[in-house]
Amino acid sequence: MLFIFNFLFSPLPTPALICILTFGAAIFLWLIYRPQSIMPLVDLDNQSVGIEGGARRGPFQKDYNLMGHYLSDASTVYEIFQRGLALSDNGPCLGYRKPNQPYKWLSYKQWIISEYACYTYSMVAVPLYETLGAEAIKYIINKAEIATVICDKPEKALILIKDMEKGLIPSLKMIIIMDPFEDDLKERGEKSGIEILSLLDAENIGKENFRKPVPPSPEDLSIVCFTSGTTGDPKGAMITHQNIVSNVASFLKRLEYTFQPTPEDVSISYLPLAHMFDRIVQAIMFSCGARVGFFQGDIQLLPDDMKTLKPTLFPVVPRLLNKIYDKVQSEAKSPLKKFLLNLAIASKFNEVKRGVIRRDSFWDKLIFAKIQESLGGRIHFMITAAAPVSSPVLMFFRAAMGCPVFEAYGQTECTAGCTLTSPGDWTSGHVGVPLDCNHVKLEDVADMNYYSVNNEGEICIKGINVFKGYLKEPEKTEEALDKDGWLHTGDIGRWLPNGTLKIIDRKKNIFKLAQGEYITPEKIESIYIRSGPVSQIFVHGESLQSFLVGVVVPDPEVLPSFAAKLGVKGSFEDLCQNQVVKEAILEDLLRTGKEAGLKSFEQVKCIYLHPEPFSIKNGLLTPTLKAKRGELFKYFRTQIDSLYENTQE
Repeated sequence: MLFIFNFLFSPLPTPALICILTFGAAIFLWLIYRPQSIMPLVDLDNQSVGIEGGARRGPFQKDYNLMGHYLSDASTVYEIFQRGLALSDNGPCLGYRKPNQPYKWLSYKQWIISEYACYTYSMVAVPLYETLGAEAIKYIINKAEIATVICDKPEKALILIKDMEKGLIPSLKMIIIMDPFEDDLKERGEKSGIEILSLLDAENIGKENFRKPVPPSPEDLSIVCFTSGTTGDPKGAMITHQNIVSNVASFLKRLEYTFQPTPEDVSISYLPLAHMFDRIVQAIMFSCGARVGFFQGDIQLLPDDMKTLKPTLFPVVPRLLNKIYDKVQSEAKSPLKKFLLNLAIASKFNEVKRGVIRRDSFWDKLIFAKIQESLGGRIHFMITAAAPVSSPVLMFFRAAMGCPVFEAYGQTECTAGCTLTSPGDWTSGHVGVPLDCNHVKLEDVADMNYYSVNNEGEICIKGINVFKGYLKEPEKTEEALDKDGWLHTGDIGRWLPNGTLKIIDRKKNIFKLAQGEYITPEKIESIYIRSGPVSQIFVHGESLQSFLVGVVVPDPEVLPSFAAKLGVKGSFEDLCQNQVVKEAILEDLLRTGKEAGLKSFEQVKCIYLHPEPFSIKNGLLTPTLKAKRGELFKYFRTQIDSLYENTQE
């Protein structure tokens, strides 16, 4: 006891005092500057709330009233844009660039000359894009009875003039062209009854014949978004201003403590105009006076565009995430590099799970800074949608990017999104909880053995964001919207114990094999795409056959190193024809499928390796990057028949 008393009250030597003070100062500085955790705003074990009728609502919705708007001065897309104009003080709005040049920016007042000018006078915009194909464009012009088309290049106008000369698009009266064009084009158009104007001509006519704005009401149509489906003619989803504003409002509300855009923020746009996901992102940015920069039009140049633009918001589709992930993994060739990469991911993700989101850690400086810089180096927020993302890929980006990465789910018919992950929930394998603009329920699908009493069934959505139907398609509208206003998505979901929604299957595109088993090819493809050497895959089966076959497009950045480990070298085309490589990829697919729980009859038995990617240009993907299954079957019919003929059961 005396020893303890003397130790506590005796003067300490100077070196000991210095050590204690230094240690105390270090602790004090660490407490001040330590990484701050982002705390969850909801109970992560109980993220959605059951309501009457078996549906569920999000945790931020305090009653049954759905959210129609978040910003008091923005109840239409027109008002969203006017708000952005005021907040930015007519600052930069839309950016574009030519090869090897910096971005040029149109101000808010300049950009309003085109699409947003339509909203000023309560007109309805209908996006047309060349990847739809000439036949689909004719179909849309006639279906929507479009009188005026604005296009960038005279070559596109010439296609329309030729159709008009044949009497194929009688509703068309005017074409406004942005780029310079020759007088003979104007004369040719006039002969067929079409007035051809330059954008400058249109501006001058507008100045000479000024009309006061006729702003839309929330219930008015804003856009008819024609989506090129996997089969049949495009369907025109009728989207109102209220649909768009409610979706924008719900995203802003969900993210209000995570990411609130300002006029200093910038997003990059690279998705087709059919993608309502990208349109909602743009509306979110415009509502806050922020900017949107467009890529050059070539997805291969997207990394260069991002380095130049330096976006702060990155809306991304899983296909692109997978490509970046595979590239990083393939570059970690040596065992040491692979070990360090995995250690860095695990270490950073452990911080993420504690709510620590940062990009100044040891691992950021050693490994992840290069990845961050390759995407511009300024990304503060990422959101992915359009398809499921595998857990390893999502975990990698949440660790590597040092910013929140959210996952959303939806479709054009609910404007864009209907669910979104909750702030602070960094788990994967689900698409979050309902947005505040809608409710979500699961409905029985008896023939697939999915029942709502088991928390499984077809995902149905009801809310302010649900579209008004398909343009002049009452029968298809009735298929999508039931009498109570529920949108039937065709996707199969499961409510997880924590109240989040997981996509587990697809109601459409199912078929039977010869022995009677039901097959959902999209589910199988979503699993197989996780295989390292695989970039794209098409799984096919027939009712007279007892097994599945597949067409695989290998990843050109991964395949050479994958083949080298097998002792095989050659050009990409040569590797695709190599039997050893094909068998190794098939083995990797089967391993991936087994690990994911695929049944034996859900596994492909043989594959064909194709060196050219499925794309919008070759007609094998829709503008929203979904597989056109009918076109894929026609395109690869010979190879599929050969696989069945040469494979023993």
